[in-house]
Amino acid sequence: MKATLQSHNQTPRKVRLVTELVKGKKVPAALAALQFLPRRAAEPVAKLIKSAAASAKERGENADELMVQSIIVESAGMLKKYMPRAFGRASLIRRRKSRVKVVLAPAKGSTKNA
Repeated sequence: MKATLQSHNQTPRKVRLVTELVKGKKVPAALAALQFLPRRAAEPVAKLIKSAAASAKERGENADELMVQSIIVESAGMLKKYMPRAFGRASLIRRRKSRVKVVLAPAKGSTKNA
């Protein structure tokens, strides 16, 4: 099952630190790890994984047997602003945004009939 977070207002580099932690884990273990992680991106990533698990549950799959197969963080553009500086100059401020895509798949050892 797939889910996407379109435009998160944090740099992709900082979000990747969080997503590398949950890659390859089962959904309950990933959510438990994110619950106690003191990073700002932990809450939106957890929400995204819950959303993908809920979509899988709607299709009749067991959400507890799913694992985070892949989670990709890419740039979603940036907001450019200018800050006034000395002697009439302007300095560019780049507010980077992230796009996070998660794919959940059944764990290798699980069976569909259970």
